[in-house]
Amino acid sequence: MSNPITKRREPFRFMLYLGLASSALLFGFIFLVFVKKELANQDIPVHLPRVFWLSTFSILLSSLFISLAAQAIRNEQFARYRSFITLTFLFALLFIVFQILGWQIMYESQITPANNTGGAFIYILSGLHLLHSLGGLIAITYLIKDAFSNTNYVDSYVYSVNPPNQLRLRLVSIYWHFVDVVWLIIFMFFLWHAS
Repeated sequence: MSNPITKRREPFRFMLYLGLASSALLFGFIFLVFVKKELANQDIPVHLPRVFWLSTFSILLSSLFISLAAQAIRNEQFARYRSFITLTFLFALLFIVFQILGWQIMYESQITPANNTGGAFIYILSGLHLLHSLGGLIAITYLIKDAFSNTNYVDSYVYSVNPPNQLRLRLVSIYWHFVDVVWLIIFMFFLWHAS
């Protein structure tokens, strides 16, 4: 029986978890600054654009599709895998478009970091999250490139059973689900504080 303490760990997964923990600390610190300002009896008005509902729906769907893609490749349903990984990309891209549209709506409503503290926190948190989302989008792009480079059954099968390829999909899925959960926390936090 293997000892869980001495068992060999996957270094890339460990590095990913380390990076995600660092990101979670950074987001948590920004949340704490917001709460500290509110506790100091400083009213922080938050005006959340409605388009952020659409972006939330988009990222939830992209997270669902990457899970379905992983399931499809495990079941050797390679055409479904290509469809689901493409849908993951499209809804991730749609999420980013809606985020930028939300910023534009805020800016046109004269909600800027300079004149609105709540707006500043929205720009900072959603902007930081957007950088994480772009990183995920780049990783998903590589998965799509690989998926469409191996379109016949034999190539797809060889690709799917290759451990580095399995690991890549697993790591991208973990990262993208993290990005999804962080956005849900940000969205719910601002929804709770919205005026």
